[in-house]
Formats: sequence, structure tokens, C-alpha cells
Amino acid sequence: MLHYSCDFCQRKIDPEEDVRYVVKLEVFPVVEPTDESDLEDDRDHLQEINEVLERLDDRDLENVTPAYQKLHFDLCPECRRRFMKNPLGRDVTKHLQFSTN
Repeated sequence: MLHYSCDFCQRKIDPEEDVRYVVKLEVFPVVEPTDESDLEDDRDHLQEINEVLERLDDRDLENVTPAYQKLHFDLCPECRRRFMKNPLGRDVTKHLQFSTN
């Protein structure tokens, strides 16, 4: 039998007593459409990529984060409620602006 725990509070989730919620996130860069004039140039794009790769050092590659990431989190009901109130984890108090009376 599989055992689940909340990825936020680390509480064990009992499938017979609790509902387990799953949060799936995908993070990827957005590539905007290029101008049609860019598509007609005679550059050798493979050659340009090859030159960039040759300049890279192995140490540079160790620090590269993937452009696409797929994340999966299990949440207990209480943490799901907190997540839905503030999914980006913003500090709500920073958005309050009080007058200087």
C-alpha cells in the first residue's frame, strides 16, 4: 500500500480518512512568434548553436537549470485551502498601503 504525506506540512495523509490533493505545475519559457523577415535570413542556425556549445565549459553546464520543469505536489486538505488562498506564496502584508496620518 502506498503512503502519502503532505509536501507542505509533512503530515501523513491517510487515504481512508483524508482527501489527498495533487498540485501539478509546469514552468516553461514562452517563445514569441518571430517577425517573418527573420525567417528568410540565410544564417546557418545549426552552425551558430555549434559555436555556442563549443564555447561552453563543463562547469557552465553544471549551473544550467532546465528550461522546462514539471512539478508534482501532494497536499492535505488544510494545506490545499492555504494554497488556494495564495497560490504564488506572495506576502499579503506587503500589498497593504496605509496612509501616514
